[in-house]
Amino acid sequence: MDERYMGRRKRILYIEDEADLQWLVKHILESVGGFEVLVCGSGAEGLRCIEIFHPDLVLLDVMMPEMDGFSVLRALRSTPASAAVPVVFLTARMQEGDEYLELGAHGVIAKPFEPSGLVEQVRAYTREPAAA
Repeated sequence: MDERYMGRRKRILYIEDEADLQWLVKHILESVGGFEVLVCGSGAEGLRCIEIFHPDLVLLDVMMPEMDGFSVLRALRSTPASAAVPVVFLTARMQEGDEYLELGAHGVIAKPFEPSGLVEQVRAYTREPAAA
């Protein structure tokens, strides 16, 4: 494992256009989960930040203006720096679950969510041990 990543909190890049959800998810994952979270308000912003932030996981909304989550996922998968980063959709649109996986997502977390459930699912996707 690369030494620069040893001993640091797991990093989550959260790409979401709704301000209320941005704050809520960031707060839950940082205060309850102990993660480091960077929020980006658009797909384009998320794509710019990924190479600088080096996330362990990308949480991605589906319905966003200009660049939807599917387009963001395709762009992430086509870029060497982000091709292997796990991507999990956080969405109310669960009916497309298989489509998300076929495009290369590692999973889907349903909105609305329970805070503890969100933390547990993110820990599972990042292989972060559960809190004692």
